[in-house]
Amino acid sequence: MTHSHPVNTTRQIERLVTGQATSDGAGVKLSRILTQDLQHRLDPFLMLDAFGSDKPDDYIAGFPDHPHRGFETVTYMIAGRMLHRDSAGNEGLLQNGGVQWMTAGKGVIHSEIPQQDAGVMEGFQLWLNLHSSEKMNDPWYRDFQNEQLPQFQTHEGVSVTVIAGASHGVQGAVTREITQALYLDVHMPEGTRFEQSLPDGHNAFVYVYRGQVSIAGQAVPLQRMAILASTPQADGVVIEASADAKLILVSGKPLKEPIVQYGPFVMNTKEEIYQAMTDFRDGRLGESPKQVGGLP
Repeated sequence: MTHSHPVNTTRQIERLVTGQATSDGAGVKLSRILTQDLQHRLDPFLMLDAFGSDKPDDYIAGFPDHPHRGFETVTYMIAGRMLHRDSAGNEGLLQNGGVQWMTAGKGVIHSEIPQQDAGVMEGFQLWLNLHSSEKMNDPWYRDFQNEQLPQFQTHEGVSVTVIAGASHGVQGAVTREITQALYLDVHMPEGTRFEQSLPDGHNAFVYVYRGQVSIAGQAVPLQRMAILASTPQADGVVIEASADAKLILVSGKPLKEPIVQYGPFVMNTKEEIYQAMTDFRDGRLGESPKQVGGLP
């Protein structure tokens, strides 16, 4: 149990967003909530996908080998089992309540394949951009089982898992100095409220995946993302639940750099994208700088 940090003025909701039904990988059905047209508004976050189904045909084929360069992927598995393998030699089983954090950096090729042929598979994948100075860093990977993720409960009984950043004095599993990412999974019993301080200028959003909540008197229905307004006088967000609800709360410091995306590559210039495509085509994606022509 921990003490709350009081928020004097809550952020308001700027707009509510409904996810777009799509498929990715080898036909996995999902809802794309943070789409490309919101990348500058929610900088440093590039994408948020929510997936959830009890129909194996919706997820069974998974995500066969595919490349990434220039950003980080954060996969949070609420239910189900998925096996990760990548070209850097990492392998890990992502399962109920676990998180897989992968920094693609200069490049990695990986696969995510379901390890079940029945039951529910549900979770999120968030794409977090890297600063231009980090985009060509070596890849990094870490699996966190649920019991390895810092968790706490407020005096009202709100349960919080701190995936990244810090909340109420509890440091999360991952810290990022430049983007200062905050990623919380918040479970709110009926009649409770949760307060989270947010730095001025950081972009933030809430996505409700069970029940509904309200912020500054405005409802956030089930399966909606609320983009929180960046008003200077607001020092955080106050979330209220009139019935049991679950949500993720995400915020970060914007990089304010050009964003050039081509599929699984996110860089700062078209030239860097062309280089990524060439490196992938020639089998050099993720190799050491000496092997790709002495890049710094």
